[in-house]
Amino acid sequence: MLNPGQTLTLTVEKPAAGGRMIARADGQVVLVAGAIPGEAVTARIERVGRGVAYANVVSVDAPSSDRRAPGFDPLCGGCLYAHITYERQLQVKSLVIEDALTRIGRLTLPAAPRVYGSPESGYRMRARLHVRDGRIGFFREGTHEVCSARGTQQLREDTCDVLDLLGAGLRSLAMAGVRELEVSENIDAAQRAVHLETEGPPAQRALSGLGLLDGLTGLTVSAPRGRGPRCTVLAGDAHVTDVIRLEGQEVRLRRHVLAFFQGNRYLLPQLLGHVVDAVPRGSRVVDLYAGTGLFSVAAAVLRDAQVLAVEGDRSGAEDLAANAEQASGRVKPMHEPVESFVGRTHNAPHVLIVDPPRTGMSNEALQGAIGLKAPVVVYVSCDVATLARDARRLTDAGYALDTLVGFDLFPNTPHVETIATFRRQN
Repeated sequence: MLNPGQTLTLTVEKPAAGGRMIARADGQVVLVAGAIPGEAVTARIERVGRGVAYANVVSVDAPSSDRRAPGFDPLCGGCLYAHITYERQLQVKSLVIEDALTRIGRLTLPAAPRVYGSPESGYRMRARLHVRDGRIGFFREGTHEVCSARGTQQLREDTCDVLDLLGAGLRSLAMAGVRELEVSENIDAAQRAVHLETEGPPAQRALSGLGLLDGLTGLTVSAPRGRGPRCTVLAGDAHVTDVIRLEGQEVRLRRHVLAFFQGNRYLLPQLLGHVVDAVPRGSRVVDLYAGTGLFSVAAAVLRDAQVLAVEGDRSGAEDLAANAEQASGRVKPMHEPVESFVGRTHNAPHVLIVDPPRTGMSNEALQGAIGLKAPVVVYVSCDVATLARDARRLTDAGYALDTLVGFDLFPNTPHVETIATFRRQN
């Protein structure tokens, strides 16, 4: 029986989803933070759950050749894999995808999927940071202690410079009740918008005095969701615009500072190209959870597809409608929940694209999506466990997994974006 505070010598076996590694003690699974498969470590049990214990590495007794010194606080948000060489990180994420699809999805894969890598620094175009005790940054893992976003190297240096200037301005206002902050910039960082979220009604007059700092093109504010207007523009423009060049053409995408968007500036064109490659020229496409229209607009512009694009979030749907205009009527934006859309009868599309949130598709949404009877389903996922769950239901409904590939949108973290393509067998 394992107990909190107990110290164990463990041999690390393989990765688990979420960032920890699997070891065993007296037949019990121990999920170890800070380890690499193949290492022998001394670890201390921090807590014991139902059938599993959680431990942190105290010392590495037999280090892997893939262990490295991170150069920054590995417990600061977004750095749980920073102690692992980058090539090994990609291998670990490939194994995590393979394990989920075989264990949860009960699918047989011919090989572990390829995971495309990214530069490790300055990759993030979107980030949510916290404001505590006069500081702006990420939370250290498992705490509400703010640590330096600059130190993690996820953001560009000039982005961190802007956040430092903004922090100085907020401190001059005694932080003005600001508790959370979102930064959103386009691929080349020529445009950068910041959204401030306050714990109570915003002090708009005071915050307006911050103006547009050097390197900032938009500043907005709101109270927490449900406690006032969602967003008020204090200065500049609440939107940024990306220009993605593929196949000799341009796709222009406007997005609100609060709208969801894929966050890695280096891999975005490659990820988009992989999805569009599954769309035949002149085909009919349904894009569920369409967001600002990343896949919808590209399919229309690059493949001359006719697209029904469905998005439930207000900010995303407004951007989707604006971005659809460049497609000359080939994208029909629809602002409604996916469950509502699939609950009606539609002509079967040639391709169905889904990019659901981390929780995956609801039962109602997935059942309705299967009912569309698309010959091809392209499933873009940010969570391998929910992808595996939904993949099982798709295969039970007559689909076969055709291709599977990963994109490492968040280096040094356990997160991996996965694109699975399914083809209908009957």
